[in-house]
Amino acid sequence: MGFLESLSEAAGLIAGFDRDLAEIIVLSLTVNLTAVACACLIGLPLGGAVALYRFPGRQFVTIAIDAFMGLPPVVVGLVVFILLSRSGPLGVLGLLFTPTAMIIAQTILVTPIVAALTRQIIADLWLEYGEHLRSLKAGTMQSVMTLLWDARFSLITVALAGFGRASAEVGAVMIVGGNIDHATRLMTTSIALETSKGNLALALGLGIVLLSITMSINALAYFMRARAGHMAAFA
Repeated sequence: MGFLESLSEAAGLIAGFDRDLAEIIVLSLTVNLTAVACACLIGLPLGGAVALYRFPGRQFVTIAIDAFMGLPPVVVGLVVFILLSRSGPLGVLGLLFTPTAMIIAQTILVTPIVAALTRQIIADLWLEYGEHLRSLKAGTMQSVMTLLWDARFSLITVALAGFGRASAEVGAVMIVGGNIDHATRLMTTSIALETSKGNLALALGLGIVLLSITMSINALAYFMRARAGHMAAFA
């Protein structure tokens, strides 16, 4: 099947909202958004704390967070697989080859990205507002929370970076999820599978949807930041 034929069939699948296609899209969004939310809950306060708190080993933690931004997905998938396997310490939970296992793997991959970028943003804001916060006798935790709130629109970009990482993931989720039809099959793993099977129409359709979702979320974030900047200018 040629490219134009595949593109035409892919458009038909999208226009008809094929049931299998819809199921994969919904599961992908559920897993990716949940993983990003979990990563933000961990990474935002972690990054802020590392930026402002002074403690022994702080430099090592900073280096480790930055280094973990490049964690190999297959290694993360392997570690999570071992932990969740029947012989592993968390095997009794029965989470292997479930969406939860994929969320865990993606959270591990995304959290360092969120934490590292947040640390840099908060550190830069501290240089600008640190003296003012000290004059108000704000504690370290209060300063972290204040700066996180002040940087909320910049942190949208951080969350987007995390979502981009999660939505593009294949290796880790393939290992811990098993790419099981109607259970743990995501857009990325489906694209890889369908391409290997020669089903280019479905693979292309999923690729178009994935790109559309990513562009839509980025566009929404852009307009939110622009609106916030416009409101701040007239405040």
